[in-house]
Amino acid sequence: MAVAFFDLDRTLLAANSASLWVRRELALGHISRWEALRASLLLARYHLGFVAMQDVLLRATALLTGSDAKALEARSADFYAEAVRGQYRPGALVALEAHREAGDRLVLLTSSSGYLSDLVARELRLDGVLCNRFEVDAAGLHTGRPLGAVCFGEGKRFYAEATAKEAGVPLSACAFYTDSYSDLPVLEVVGRPVVVNPDHRLRREARRRGWPVVDWGVPPGGATPSVPPSPPLVPSTGP
Repeated sequence: MAVAFFDLDRTLLAANSASLWVRRELALGHISRWEALRASLLLARYHLGFVAMQDVLLRATALLTGSDAKALEARSADFYAEAVRGQYRPGALVALEAHREAGDRLVLLTSSSGYLSDLVARELRLDGVLCNRFEVDAAGLHTGRPLGAVCFGEGKRFYAEATAKEAGVPLSACAFYTDSYSDLPVLEVVGRPVVVNPDHRLRREARRRGWPVVDWGVPPGGATPSVPPSPPLVPSTGP
C-alpha cells in the first residue's frame, strides 16, 4: 500500500478556507475589525519576508488562549457545511477515487486546523489527517499552544516521513498533490510529486524539475461562496 498525500486549500478545495473563515467570523461578529486587521498585517509581513509562516501560525494559535474548544468545534462544523463543502475541485474527487481503487492510503496533509481537517476527512473518507492541532486543558479551554510540530513546510515533511514509515513504505513510493511553493520540502522527497493549479513560484519550479502540472477545475457555480468581502487573512480564532 502506497500513501497519497493531499494538500487542502486551493488543492482539494478551489478556495482558501482560512480567508473564508475570517470573512465569515467578521461578518457574524465573532471577531472585531481590529482582530481581522491584525491578522491581515501579520500575513502581509509574511509575504514581505519579515516573518516566517511558522511564526504566523504560532501567533494565530496563541490568539486561541482561553477560548472554548467545543464552541470552536461547533462553529467550525457550521462553517464547513455553509462555506467549504461546496468547494471541492471536480478533479480532486476523481484523483481521490483513483488512488482509493488502487488500494492506496489517502492522507490529508494541511496547515489547516484539526477542527476543519477532520470534517474534510470524514466527508472524503480519507484514511488519515496530518494538520495543526491545539492543546486543550482539563476545563476544555485552549492553552494557546500547538500539539506537536507546526504542520507547515519542513513540518509537513516531518509528518509525511513519519506516516510513510508507519505504513511501511518509502516516500519514493508515495504521491503528494499541492498548489503551494511552501510545500517544496515534501514535493522533493516523494516519488510522485503532482502540482495542482499552482501558484506562480511553484509553476516555475515544476517546469524546471519536469513535475506534472494539472488543473482540477472549480466546482459548479465557481470557487468562492457568497460572503462579505475582506482581505485574505490568516485564521485568528479557527480553521
